[in-house]
Amino acid sequence: SVIGRNYIGPGILVSKFILLGITDQKQLQLPLFVLFLLVYIITLVGNLGMIMLIKTDSRLHIPMYFFLSNLAFVDINYSSSITPNMLVSLLTERKSIGFAACAIQMFVFVICGSTECLLLAVMAFDRYVAICHPLRYSVIMSGKICVGLAAISYFLVLYIVCVFSLPFCGPNVINHFFCDIPPLLKLSCSDTHINQIVIFVQVSINCVSTTLIILISYACILSTILKIHSTTSKSKAFSTCSSHLIVVSLFYGTIFLIYLRPSSTYALEEDKVASLFYTVVIPMLNPLIYSLRNKDMKEAFQKILEKLDPIIHHTLKMNI
Repeated sequence: SVIGRNYIGPGILVSKFILLGITDQKQLQLPLFVLFLLVYIITLVGNLGMIMLIKTDSRLHIPMYFFLSNLAFVDINYSSSITPNMLVSLLTERKSIGFAACAIQMFVFVICGSTECLLLAVMAFDRYVAICHPLRYSVIMSGKICVGLAAISYFLVLYIVCVFSLPFCGPNVINHFFCDIPPLLKLSCSDTHINQIVIFVQVSINCVSTTLIILISYACILSTILKIHSTTSKSKAFSTCSSHLIVVSLFYGTIFLIYLRPSSTYALEEDKVASLFYTVVIPMLNPLIYSLRNKDMKEAFQKILEKLDPIIHHTLKMNI
């Protein structure tokens, strides 16, 4: 089996890895725990709230928000595959993670990351159709098409096979806060050159192809917007795209920084910071960016508050 080939030494099976975590400075661990616990709570509340808001408000039952609710679902799983284990390691001395648990964590992380790339591309295409072909929007972005595009995003990739088919002879210490691909490749006792090429090609195909879709979509969108004479219409068109562009810039910027650069420039400490940003911080920022910069979302939230206001007042009077 794959696991059976991973030895620290003669007859010693690697059953777990040791994660060094974010920092080894004890005085920073409690403040970081509080900070990232707060970030995780905001991530869960923000993304779950956005999913429920989109589900309950009929005005938001359009393709744009269907894809946004899928993005929120992915962000919840993305953050949950990393943050809880990181919080435990910050608060306790337990720094280990089982071999199978490490593989599962990487599996969920890679699937969610790949899915997010594809969803962001699909969302760019949706904006292109809405702005450049508004009269055909309901036909092109029909319910079946939207479900199909979302389903394509949830696809399996080969990163896990490429990494966990390698022999691990020791050491089993990962200088990271989760089971990421680059630090795990460094632990293998075999030549990982082919594996690195396969992973590089897969990341390139996924990230570069989706980036091209996004760039081409927004090039067409920009061309269409520049032809609009009304300043109000231009502003409205730009506002529908601005949130998505911010999210795309943040997410793809860190992905390219880590996975598509020469291995000779790889620095674990720098990548810990970049990894924290796209695995922990961005899933928290996404619902905030979309809700604060989106008129429909703000109106839907205001509508919910107006419905809750009489209930809150009635409850307070009953308690008094």
